[in-house]
Amino acid sequence: MGVYDITVKRIRELCKEHNITPNALSYAAGISQSTIKSILNGESVNPGVVTIKKICDGFDITIGEFFNTEEFNALEQELK
Repeated sequence: MGVYDITVKRIRELCKEHNITPNALSYAAGISQSTIKSILNGESVNPGVVTIKKICDGFDITIGEFFNTEEFNALEQELK
């Protein structure tokens, strides 16, 4: 599983944990519903850090909390 897939999985997990829909998340995060939909449906495979930060704000968590999961921590570093 790659970074994008783990990111989508994490957003879905957090929606479930916070008992909110992706549409409610878009409102709480101050970003458009189409942006959330694009991320979750694979149309935007590289969401920017500003968008991830807004999503974190919508969940009332830090970026560190968002990325502090076993899946993210297990990702191998890509060689240049």
